[in-house]
This record gives sequence, C-alpha cells and structure tokens, in this order.
Amino acid sequence: MIEIPDQFKEKFTGLLGQEEAGKLLESLAEPSKKAYRINSLKKGAVAYPQEEVVPGIPNAYYGEVSGKDPEWTAGMVYSQDPAAMFPAQAIPVKPGDKVLDLCAAPGGKSTALAQKLQGEGLLVANEISPSRAKILRENLERWGVANAVVTNCDSFALSARFPGFFDAILVDAPCSGEGMFRKSEDAIKYWSQENVDLCADRQREILTEAVKMLKPGGYLLYSTCTFSPEEDEEIVSWLLDEYGFKLLPIAAEKAAPGRPEWGNGDASLANCARFWPQDGVGEGQFVASLQKAAGEENFAAEAGEAFYPVRKIRKNEDKKKKGKGKNKGNRSSLERPSKEEYGYISEAIAGFNWPESLASWPSQMLKSQDHVFVPTLEPEQLKGIKVLNNGLELGILKKKRFEPSHQLAEVLGQVDQERVVDLTEDEYDHYLHGESLQVNSSLKGFVLVSCRGMIFSFGKLSGKGQLKNYYPKGLRQ
Repeated sequence: MIEIPDQFKEKFTGLLGQEEAGKLLESLAEPSKKAYRINSLKKGAVAYPQEEVVPGIPNAYYGEVSGKDPEWTAGMVYSQDPAAMFPAQAIPVKPGDKVLDLCAAPGGKSTALAQKLQGEGLLVANEISPSRAKILRENLERWGVANAVVTNCDSFALSARFPGFFDAILVDAPCSGEGMFRKSEDAIKYWSQENVDLCADRQREILTEAVKMLKPGGYLLYSTCTFSPEEDEEIVSWLLDEYGFKLLPIAAEKAAPGRPEWGNGDASLANCARFWPQDGVGEGQFVASLQKAAGEENFAAEAGEAFYPVRKIRKNEDKKKKGKGKNKGNRSSLERPSKEEYGYISEAIAGFNWPESLASWPSQMLKSQDHVFVPTLEPEQLKGIKVLNNGLELGILKKKRFEPSHQLAEVLGQVDQERVVDLTEDEYDHYLHGESLQVNSSLKGFVLVSCRGMIFSFGKLSGKGQLKNYYPKGLRQ
C-alpha cells in the first residue's frame, strides 16, 4: 500500500489529537469492509449469509457478493460500502415524492432511494460522466426500477429545467476521497491539501444549483466520503449561513457527531454524522440532513407550462410522420404505437403479471422510432437534457413483431409470475454465456428466465422446448 502523505497525518493529528489520529491511521492499514443490501422490491430468496447486519440499514448485511451469481444478475443484491448506505437512509423520502440523486453513479444510493419510493413518484438519477452514467443506468435497470429518469449532464443544465421541483435532493458530492484510502491507492496518490480546497469549491458550485431545484420545505442530504472539515462541516456551515437551512439530527449507530468547532461554531453542526473507519462501520462517510425553509419563494411557479405532472402523456391526436434523415428520432417523432403495433406488443408480453404501479401501461406507451417506452416524465419536460432512460423501456418493434427489453424482465421480477423457466445452476452458467438451451417446458413464446426462483432475463420458447437466449450481449459473461 502507498504510504499515507505526511501532510495528511499532520493535519489530522492537529484536528483529532495524537491518540485518535493514531487510531485513524491504523484503521487505514486494515482491509476494507464489505457489505450488501437486499432488494425488497424483488421476489426471491438470497442465499448469502445474513448473520451480521449493518446497524440502522434495512435488509443490509456484512459480506461479499459475486457478480456472476443469480442474486446479482437478478438485481436481488447490491454490493456497497456499509457507511455509504447511510445517506439514502437518512433522507426523508416517501412513495410519491419527486427525488433527485444529483451525483448518482454508480447507483447504490439511487437503488436505495428507489426502494423508498416503492415504484411511486419520480427518481431523477444524474451523473455528469458518460461512462459512469452508463453504469448507473445498468444498475437501476438490474434493480427493476421503472420510475426513474437517468440523465447525463451538469447541475446547471438540470437547475435550468427543474427550478423548485424536487421534494428531496441527495448530493453525494465529488470529494478528495480520504474515505477511499483503504480501497484505492489512487486516492492516496492524488491526495493534497490543494485538491481538498478545489473539491470544496466544486461542492459549493454543485450545491448552489441543487438548492435552486429544491421545493420550499424540501430536504437536502449532503454527503462525502472524506474526512476533511473543509468539505464537511465548513460546507454545511456555508449552507446554513447562505440559505438558512435547518440542520436535522441523524440517528445512526456507531456514528460520531459533527464537530461544530470545525465549522462556523453553530451547535447544530453536531447533528451531522461522521462515520470513521476506526469505529468499524465502513470506509468513512460524512452525512448532513437539511431542510429548506418552508416560506421560501417557489420558483417552480415561474416555470408555468414547462412542467407536467409525473406520468402525464400527451395525446398526440395528430400523429407525426416518421422522421427521415437527420430528423429521425427527434421529439417531434414521438407518437403512440399504431393499432397494429399495439397488437404485436400485446401478443409478445401477454400472460405476464405487472406491478400495481404499472397497471395502466397500455394507455401510457409512447414510441420513438421503433423503441417503445412508458415515460416517467413528459418528454417535453426533458428538453435540452441528455437522457439515457426515461421510465420503462418496454422493448423494440421489428418487422411485424415485438421484442421485450431486458429492463422489463427485471421489472417483472417484482411480482409472482407463471410464464417462467427456472434454470439449474449449470444451465444458468450457459445462459449467461449467451447459449440457447433445450429445456423441459410446454410454454411457447416469450418467457421469463430465472435461477433459484430469481428472474434475470427474457427468453423465447419454441414448441419443442428450445429456449432462445435474450440475455443482453453486453452483459454476457
């Protein structure tokens, strides 16, 4: 392991004292702690050990998971640093809320927020990095989330479209990553006080835009995976001074209180939670839960017709002609599937049971080129935003047929199903490789594919028991 910088040692010896700083430095030389969360939205039983619980987090346990197991491919579990589970747990979110995860990749906190929403309301999960945004989308898809919009843009673009819009916003801000020292040598290699100060400037910039998007009385959860007061108590002090937020207490076992003397001296800074690696919870996390003043001006009113209710769909009574050339796929090409196309869709996915939150999917479908989806937000509301996914992608129309999407398979894993082929462990391995299988089933057409009762894909059965592989090529192992 790369040596911890002397400047870091000196800084935290001055902040914590010789004895406590020594405990911190000793803990940074120990192995990192692994944990995972179980997806309460899905049907199925997880085979991983569940003896050692992560205190304060529902359905969370210490232990390792494998990306090759059906628990992972079926979206039954998510591997996550135990301390990193607390931000999503601490933010007040209920079904029906409109929630923004502003710096969301790789998706651990977004999947936890989706569980809190229980399929109702809206989750906007944003990531500025294109490569990380792709991973974010894949993780939400695997988790079976149908009410999320995955975006790839900066905070300025979002705040221009969503002023005063969200009930709750989580900002797990880019930081100097001192809590990553046990997991990443790069975090140690690139650490410097200058980088700490640069991160603090960036955090203020991101939070300035986040505040604009929060409703009066809404909740802001700010977190980092670093220990430096410049990025923690000092940032929260700035939020309190600049915007008049109220700092809420956080109940978390093994969390140390925030340090008012490391900020502006406001006694309420003790309501922040600090997870130190020497206390045994995880790698290190700072969490602050804040509430915006209820009487603040509602900027959303100024947006007028720029915003539509969640799941409201335009009627498109005058269907647009299919786009050609450079216009193909523009918003103007959005339309409802034709009666003939609706027949192909219904035929392909007949016989499957749907989550209650998606019971009205037939009346909500839209088509962009050949892709059919059930939007969570009116597409016009996302004008100027790079969107990777809006709600539920049902599938793609081909020549006089319809192929359901992998996302739909993961979503249908939330409810009991009859049209399922359950594979053995050996068959499962072959299916992950992309192989078609010969199975003992009288079913015909599209079926859901599971292993140990956990649904992870679609397949298509011929009348002779030949199961054609529909596991996405990009996910095959």
